[in-house]
Amino acid sequence: MNGLSAALWAEGLKVRRSKMFAVTIIFSSFIAVMMGLLMYVARHPEIAGRSAALTAKAPMLGNGDWPTFFELLIQAILALGAIGFGMVTAWVFGREYSDRTAKDLMALPVSRLTIVSAKFVVVLVWSIQLTVLVFIVGVLAGLAVRIPDWSTELTLRTAVVFMGSSVLTLLLCTPVALLACLSRGYLLPVGFAIFTLILTNFVAIGLPGVLPYFPWAVPALYCGISGETPLPPAGMASYCILLSTCMLGFAGTAAWWRFADQT
Repeated sequence: MNGLSAALWAEGLKVRRSKMFAVTIIFSSFIAVMMGLLMYVARHPEIAGRSAALTAKAPMLGNGDWPTFFELLIQAILALGAIGFGMVTAWVFGREYSDRTAKDLMALPVSRLTIVSAKFVVVLVWSIQLTVLVFIVGVLAGLAVRIPDWSTELTLRTAVVFMGSSVLTLLLCTPVALLACLSRGYLLPVGFAIFTLILTNFVAIGLPGVLPYFPWAVPALYCGISGETPLPPAGMASYCILLSTCMLGFAGTAAWWRFADQT
């Protein structure tokens, strides 16, 4: 067993024995099912009665068809993905300090860079699984409630945009990992993930011209979903800034594990 395999085995064992993985699976499935039910209620307003909340959301649901549903599903993964992927990253990197097991990892016959790489691989695989799960359960929920205007071509095209948006969002989790290491816990990195989501919305409202250069806004610009206000498209500079943010977060995390005292 080489170094990376040993580190991946150790990280995978911790995930399998924890409740966090099952919680994320259940939560992601719940969100997708609720999106389908929301579309069903939109097509049958008599179910909602005089609900003020559903009445306020009615304009967002459009005609209650598949194009509208897919747009809502992408918006959900942009918002929940930023927080959900951030929580997964914070857990993978922060639990070593809250459980006081960081020093135990040093006993593995592998380099610290290999340990960091293994952790990021686990975050990647875990988050991609959640992304695929949300999309599949969402489509099944839409079919179950008989959303009209189904199109295989539209579904495949949406799947590409859905996965692309998720991957871009996931790349921005490396700074979350760095903050989990610096703070030696969960609170600061999860707070940072929520803060970036809120800040992105404020930038979109107040400084829309800055969005192509704000890395946390690039996933939304990539998928082209901007709500009622038209926003500038993402250019090559946008993706370069996003990738630079990702690499800086990875390098900072690796440097922390390499030079910081883990005892």
